[in-house]
Amino acid sequence: MSLKGKTVLITGASRGIGLSIALRAAADGANIVILAKTAEPNPKLSGTIYTAADAIRAAGGNALPLVCDIRYEEQVHAAFDRAAQEFGGIDVCVNNASAISLTSTLATDMKRYDLMHAINSRGTFLCSQAAIPHLRKAANPHILNLSPPLDMSAKWFAPNVAYTMAKFGMSMCTLGMATEFAEAGIAVNSLWPLTAIDTAAVQNVLGGPEMVAASRKPEIVADAAYIVLNKTARHFTGQFLIDEEVLRAEGITDFSDYAHDPSITLVGDFFVPDEAFARSPTKVTPFNDAIYPRPSSAPEQEGAIA
Repeated sequence: MSLKGKTVLITGASRGIGLSIALRAAADGANIVILAKTAEPNPKLSGTIYTAADAIRAAGGNALPLVCDIRYEEQVHAAFDRAAQEFGGIDVCVNNASAISLTSTLATDMKRYDLMHAINSRGTFLCSQAAIPHLRKAANPHILNLSPPLDMSAKWFAPNVAYTMAKFGMSMCTLGMATEFAEAGIAVNSLWPLTAIDTAAVQNVLGGPEMVAASRKPEIVADAAYIVLNKTARHFTGQFLIDEEVLRAEGITDFSDYAHDPSITLVGDFFVPDEAFARSPTKVTPFNDAIYPRPSSAPEQEGAIA
């Protein structure tokens, strides 16, 4: 497996899971296009597109940092065209950028509702739409959405219906586009973590240090993504994948290095079906609404990355 010479465009790649996927691909010598809004340091959010680019180059890859707000069509299309011009094409589009607010219906103001839907579901649709003309020319084209299995259970909707709708909108893109572009040989898959992952959302929105200790590092998602992106696109599409299960299918059984503290029982992520927890030998506390804090109103911070 290798992504050497491939051009991988990742939204929200200035930190967290997006940056981890970028660094894993960069180790092969891939060309990484970083699409994110963060050009200046933010006291609440680590990293910028430029610090990410430095890390990618240090890891062995080529980097093209582009300031882009995926809510705006003209910015997205300009960024994709620039990436294709810079590296001679695009092989992979990873839709990672996401906004989160775990608020109830009455506590979700419409500004936050619009933000989540504009970035999560609409942003995924728009970036995929912009990628497809370029992916049609690629040898092994992939779209990978960082979005959950479509488990249509009320327990996922009732506590935070607006956020769930926005995240499941990303997964609906997988469901539809995988079949729509099957004849073109473009793989469209979703990848989601079994456990909570140490990201800005966990650090700033979902419980802070205590939750971080019970989370895995983003490298587990990156390693799973790397395996998916090396699959033969024409024969591996329309999948709703769990990170640990992807790795187990490759014969990996020791996940202790991904945990901050292997002695702590990990916390399960949102949207993971009960049967996925049942299949895993890992000691995980399945999602429980009481584990995650529920703000009484939408947080002031815009665009916390999930």
